[in-house]
This record gives sequence, structure tokens and C-alpha cells, in this order.
Amino acid sequence: MTIDRRRFLAAASAGAATLAAPTLVRAQGGGVIRLGEINSYTAQPAFLKPYRQGWELAQAEANAAGARRFETIFRDDGGKPEDAVRHAGDLINGEKVDLIAGGFLSNVGLALADFALQNKRLYAASEPLTDALVWAKGNRYTFRLRPSTYMQAAMLVEEAAKLPAKRWALIAPNYEYGQSAAKWFKELLKQARPDVEFVAEQFPALGRIDAGATVQALEAAKPDAIFNVTFAGDLSNFVRQGNTRGLFEGRSVVSMLTGEPEYLEPLGAEAPIGWIVTGYPYADIKTPEHVKFAEAYKARFNEDPRLGSVVGYSTMQSIVAAVDKAGSTETEKLVDAFSGLKFPSVFGPAEYRAIDHQSTVGAYVGKTALRNGKGVMVDWRYADGAKYLPSDEVVKTLRPAG
Repeated sequence: MTIDRRRFLAAASAGAATLAAPTLVRAQGGGVIRLGEINSYTAQPAFLKPYRQGWELAQAEANAAGARRFETIFRDDGGKPEDAVRHAGDLINGEKVDLIAGGFLSNVGLALADFALQNKRLYAASEPLTDALVWAKGNRYTFRLRPSTYMQAAMLVEEAAKLPAKRWALIAPNYEYGQSAAKWFKELLKQARPDVEFVAEQFPALGRIDAGATVQALEAAKPDAIFNVTFAGDLSNFVRQGNTRGLFEGRSVVSMLTGEPEYLEPLGAEAPIGWIVTGYPYADIKTPEHVKFAEAYKARFNEDPRLGSVVGYSTMQSIVAAVDKAGSTETEKLVDAFSGLKFPSVFGPAEYRAIDHQSTVGAYVGKTALRNGKGVMVDWRYADGAKYLPSDEVVKTLRPAG
């Protein structure tokens, strides 16, 4: 069943009861595991519509395979941390869910992580990328699926360090995710290439970029290369103004998330060529895990998966694996099960590291190109997340004990 954007937004804004309806079917016999999922559905529909569809596919497969049954109550935080925390309280205290999951924006994820710590309830963070979630503000009850800003910066620095560029500029949204990504890219690139310098930095407000002024400021610094962290509408505006004003001519661009189809395909024929990016070349991945997932997803929703689909599906996969390992929905047993948990993902086997609760799910790194008037990734490789994390000794200095 396909869900067009208008119907999806209408359902998301209608509230929890409407959102929960497709999956709230109680099992006859066997246990029922109730999950509370909180996300920015109306604020970030391009990513989160596919995300929810991936989640529901994994849940349907789990329910078809076992005696226990999963059901999910979805809530929309609208991109606001205070709304996310309010929903978390209602889900735990009113709906009696066994755990909470989700989160898109990093500031929302940090708010939910703090709620999990204060209430001693498990939080399976799907998407928030800030490293603070598992390091500086990490806690016993929070686990994160996606590769973090540190991990993706390390993947991109591996390629950026090979470029002849010495003068770099950067642009990132002015909130936790953008600040974290910029910090780690600068630090890791300087370690790999002590001769580089950063000659300009632009931090536009999320969703409110003045792309013309931003491009003008970057151009004025005459950088050899640019590191970009913008996404969604901000990315579209930045690319359009950059193309118009010639910002990218003769310059290398390294860009986080831009290879994700949610953000690359809307650019159409304006999609940049030759940017080094992290992303998801869904049409070309032929691993057994991915082929099985992509075929099932297309059969159910009549569309190709997006990276959001992968994140939703794999988050649910990891929850199922943890419940099965714990043999219980009691919070402390679930937390113990998540710690060091090995689980299947669309990108292959992964693990939630016991030392910091970061999963080893990786990302694809490649270059952007145009194919039939549409942006795609080419010359890509899979970067295993386990290879782009600091040593245990370093992590111990970054993460509080406990």
C-alpha cells in the first residue's frame, strides 16, 4: 500500500491514535511487546515517511515469524524536544510501552536520552547523529543505530585527505548535528593533513538558510574545497545558489548525507557532479541482505527504499533481536541484552558496542553523478562502521562512567 505525501502528513498531524491504528492489533495468545516510537514526521517527511514504512515492514515480518507480537504507537514531535519528552512520558506512563525509540534531529535525541536516564527506561535511538548521544551525554539506557557524526566525518576525511586542497571552508546547520559534524571533520582532517587550514565557516539556522548570502561569504574566502553538512531544503537552496554563482567550479566538495536519495533525488538535473558524499546507492547494492529487503519493501509499498526505510527497518530488527535475547520486556534485562547485541541489518551483521552503545552499522561513501537527469551515487564503497570508531581507551575519556 502506498501512502502519498498529503495523506502521510495528514495522518501524522492527526495524532497518536491515527498513527497507531495500522499496527495496534493485539495477539491472540503469546506475549505482546508494546513499543513507543517518537519522531519528527511532519517536520522531516522526506526521510520519515520511508522510515515508518521500513519499521512497519520489519514489524510485520517479526510478527509473522514468532509467537510474541510487536505493536507500535507512533507519536509526532514536530521537531521539538519538549514535545518529544512530553510524548515519551505519555507513552511510558499512559500507554505502558516497554521501551521508546526513534528521534531524528540531534537535539531531540539528546532530550529523549536524558528522559531515558531520568526515568530508567530504554531508548533505542534510530537517527540522531550527534556523538554526545553515546559519548559526552551517553547513559546506560540509550543506544544508537546510525553511524554518528564522528564516524561519517572519519569516512569522508579518509577521502578528503587525498585531495590537494589546503584551504577549506565549511557550511553546517547551526544546531547540535551541524556543530558536531563540523568539529569532527576539522579535527580529523587536521590530524590527517596538518597543512590544511579552514578559512571560512558558515552556520545558517536549520531550515532558514539565506543561501545567496552564505554562498557569497564562502566564495569571498577563496577556498580550495568545501565541507557541507546541510540537508533537505537547505541543501537544495545551497546547491541552487552555488550553481548559479559558480561556487563549485574548480573546487572539491565533501558532503555529509548528500548521497541519500531523500536529499539527492529532489535536486533533479541540478544535482552536483563529483561531490564526495555519504549516502545510499539503493539501486546498485546486490548483497543478499539488501536484495531481500529491497524486494520485500517494493512489494509492500510499490516504491524503492530510501535510507529512511533502511534505518526504520534495521532499528526494528535490532529491537526484535534484543527482546529475543532478553527473553523479557523488563527494562534492565532489555538494556543488558542491547549491550553487545549482535543483530542483522539491511547492510549486514552489526553490533551495539558494550563500551558506548554505538552500533557498527556503516554507510556508503562515493561520488555524486547525473544519470537520466537524476542524481545518483557512483564509485561507491561500503564503509564498515566498526572501522571508523575510536579505540576503547579513547572512548573511556569521552564517555562518563555508568
